[in-house]
Amino acid sequence: MSGHNKWSTIKRKKGANDAKRSKMFSKIIKEITVAVKESGPNEDSNPRLRLAIQNAKSVNMPKENVTRAISKADKDNTNLQEQTYEGYAPHGVALVVECLTDNTNRTVSNIRAIFSKKGGNLGNTGSLNFLFTRKGVFYIDEKTVNLEEIELDLIDGGAEDIQTEDGQIIVMTAMEDFGNMQKKLDEINIEIENAGLERIPHEKKELPIDDAKKVMQMIDTFEDDEDVQNIFHNMEITDELISAMEEE
Repeated sequence: MSGHNKWSTIKRKKGANDAKRSKMFSKIIKEITVAVKESGPNEDSNPRLRLAIQNAKSVNMPKENVTRAISKADKDNTNLQEQTYEGYAPHGVALVVECLTDNTNRTVSNIRAIFSKKGGNLGNTGSLNFLFTRKGVFYIDEKTVNLEEIELDLIDGGAEDIQTEDGQIIVMTAMEDFGNMQKKLDEINIEIENAGLERIPHEKKELPIDDAKKVMQMIDTFEDDEDVQNIFHNMEITDELISAMEEE
């Protein structure tokens, strides 16, 4: 999982400083909207909203943007639906694309077009579930905590795996323990950098760099779509691939 985490962190930091910032903000605003509609505008009693706000901080989204999004969501009549699409990129790389949309016809048309234009194949919903396990993943700035002091608390909150990498503590839980870990981190006043439910592949495919770059370009095209929230895949993200992508 380490390469995926490293590349995700690089993209978040890069995105906070380049033209992709507005797209990242748009995705978080959608998450805020859904969270408010589900459980109201009070972050103290709405864990999903609290998480969205924390994730907004991780990409330096201005506080006034967050406040405005919460206020607007409370009055907005837009009905956002969660949709998941699954398929294969070139070279047999499995992709799961999670969306939030107010127009499912538009979204499925766009997703199908990207799969087709980039040499992939859109599959049936649920057809790739066997390749992934959904896990809660929390990212904490290593400089803000002493891992030895909180390790027992993390285990008590449901931690299945704890890693340190590139200045981050990465805590993984079973999907059903995601809320428990979020509550535990709140209790011990640990601020997360980013968190969410991720689809962790059981096995990964390592491709030659040129082939892997084409898959990454396909993933980038999905990420540029306004309805796409998250993309998960089973391709190995090597340091060599990260270096090649950073050069572009």
